[in-house]
Amino acid sequence: MPQDTAAAVADEGKVPQPRGLLISLVALVIAMLLAQLDNLILGPAMPTIVGELGGLDHLSWVVTAYGLTTAVSTPLWGKFGDMYGRKGAFMASIVIFLAGSALAGLSRDMGQLIAFRALQGLGGGGLMVGAFAIMGTIVPSRDRGKYQGLFAGAMGLAQVGGSPVGGLITDSLGWRWAFYINLPLGAAALVLCVTALHLPRKRNKARVDYAGAALLTVFISSVLLFTGWGGQQYAWGSAPVVGTIALAVVSGALFLWAERKAEAPIIPLRVFRNVNFSLGTLMGFLVGLVMMGALTYLPLFQQVAQGASATHSGLLLLPVFGAMMAVNVIAGQIVSKTGKYKLFMIAGGILIPVGFLLMSRMDADTSRVFSALGMAVFGAGMGFLMQTTMLISLDAVQLKDLGVASSTATLARTIGGSVGAAVMGAVFTQRMTSSLEADGGAPGAGSAHLDAGTLTRLPEAARELYEHAVTSGMHLVFLVGAGISVVTAVATWFVREVPLRGSVPKPEKKVPADGPVAASSP
Repeated sequence: MPQDTAAAVADEGKVPQPRGLLISLVALVIAMLLAQLDNLILGPAMPTIVGELGGLDHLSWVVTAYGLTTAVSTPLWGKFGDMYGRKGAFMASIVIFLAGSALAGLSRDMGQLIAFRALQGLGGGGLMVGAFAIMGTIVPSRDRGKYQGLFAGAMGLAQVGGSPVGGLITDSLGWRWAFYINLPLGAAALVLCVTALHLPRKRNKARVDYAGAALLTVFISSVLLFTGWGGQQYAWGSAPVVGTIALAVVSGALFLWAERKAEAPIIPLRVFRNVNFSLGTLMGFLVGLVMMGALTYLPLFQQVAQGASATHSGLLLLPVFGAMMAVNVIAGQIVSKTGKYKLFMIAGGILIPVGFLLMSRMDADTSRVFSALGMAVFGAGMGFLMQTTMLISLDAVQLKDLGVASSTATLARTIGGSVGAAVMGAVFTQRMTSSLEADGGAPGAGSAHLDAGTLTRLPEAARELYEHAVTSGMHLVFLVGAGISVVTAVATWFVREVPLRGSVPKPEKKVPADGPVAASSP
């Protein structure tokens, strides 16, 4: 969730905290780091996890399970904060997140890890929502701008440093510490909340749209199941796949019906009447889809096909996040000064598929310079679109709907990330398996336990077969990503560039009533 979200929180019961304000904000920043760093730190550890636990064909569900429960719980945490108090809801989300982290670190097989990641996501859904909602409560509106810089800096630091830190932790302490590292950080946030964060005890009678939440859960789960199962565990025409597709259609239709009838719907459908909001939400979904789809499997490709260590693969992702953060900052400053954003969106829509096409040319012998170029182009495209898609979504609705717009846009991006991990996972596994079968298989190791360490112990011929299979799978992932991102590129051309809320038009030159003054001769 971007820094703009804080502005979407309704002013309520502002309480000055001259002594505890900074300490409280530190607690909020820590919580944001927990949410932001989780998948980034975990990425370089994925191949090592597969090497120990097996289940390569279920690798995408480690990301998908977390994203699914995060998506569903995000709007609910906002409602719980309204009903029972923001501080209590925020601390409860931290506790659930830490419990999931501890159990995930203790996992003994891939099934346990996926289940505990789902628990972790239930808590993770409240971290960002709670952080921004509490900042909107304790910081007066006129002072939010200077504190949003602190939040933006923390998120940028997480994006740039997350993958290298994850690789370093995996190589030096083991992959389980990618989860255990959350425990001291979360404990510090809890202590700071208890000692320094003081909010008014205020409850209201807001109702939770439980029917909408349940139907949304069924819909998202069905979509993720048939995208993950189709052509992989089951044939596309099999009963499980057809059944989940039918369930997705029925639950989706019931969800739309329930939202039209609900008193306080989880996603009010009226906001989609605005073209810019609908386009921004669609593009946010697609951006989340291609980003998580690419970042889930890039470390695996770098470690297996290119022979990088976990630490090195984290560093190799720096072109993605460095370009993303740099472009994000520069474009954000220009948009703030000029109010113009459509050109940046079009540029992002073009750069993402170009980056994917460049990365689809990578193989085991590709130079680091060419690899970095492709990832940097991809990251720059993401940087142009990540903030601008949220910007137009928030600016397209009335002030009273800012909170709804923020949670809906965030939900779309989160669901996109989950779908992306599942779709790209199915594409990658199917292509890799078919490549191995076409080459007669690779003796000496099971593909379920594929990692760099395993490959070094294989005969050279078998290792080359695996490297070729992984490269083939990644090529198809990148090509599919390029095709999907073309839809985003097309959508950017239909965005209506309207003046941003709060922008000041340039003053016109004043002309005297009797006409322009003639220039005097020297």
